[in-house]
Amino acid sequence: MTAPAERSIAHAQRRGFWLRTLHQWHWISSAACLVGMLLFAVTGITLNHAGSIEGSPTVDNRQVALPSTLLPLLATQEDGKAALPAGLAAWLGDELDMPVAGREAEWSADEVYLSLPGPGRDAWLAIDKASGEVEYERTDRGWISYLNDLHKGRNAGPAWGWFIDVFAIACIVFTVTGLFLLQMHARQRPDTWPWVGLGLVVPVLLALLFIH
Repeated sequence: MTAPAERSIAHAQRRGFWLRTLHQWHWISSAACLVGMLLFAVTGITLNHAGSIEGSPTVDNRQVALPSTLLPLLATQEDGKAALPAGLAAWLGDELDMPVAGREAEWSADEVYLSLPGPGRDAWLAIDKASGEVEYERTDRGWISYLNDLHKGRNAGPAWGWFIDVFAIACIVFTVTGLFLLQMHARQRPDTWPWVGLGLVVPVLLALLFIH
């Protein structure tokens, strides 16, 4: 076998190896980020038109009184920031149907204040340390606002933050392997690079000409 033929076979084998590897990483990353990409694409549209599709918020305002057995717990913490005592947090969670355990509250001489934001909602409660009166208010802004806040990672907690990071890495793998696959097939598809260039030029021109 001649040297050119051997080089041609070696080149074909390398090309075949990289095609198989890139295709494998491409489909795995696309499968991993498929649902997340659909969610972020849809919420990208809803965020872009948030002013025109904003829902009507619903407000739940309640006043309840702590049982006398829990009042001594309000004297266990000095001024500053600290989580509510376990017994107090459990009672409030059951009474208000809102998990409050582990959340940091602001303690002062007269009041305990706890902010309870979450995706698509704002909530807070205040406890009068002298009387044990609790005021609770929750504002829900609907499912679209909930999904929009997930898109932004707003008040969604550290677990969702980690998911966004992992999802972003999967998207990077998906796009980079797609770019290499385009490069490997570009010879048979002459329109490849004009379309890739268009995807770069259009947002750059829009940013330069219309964003001030």
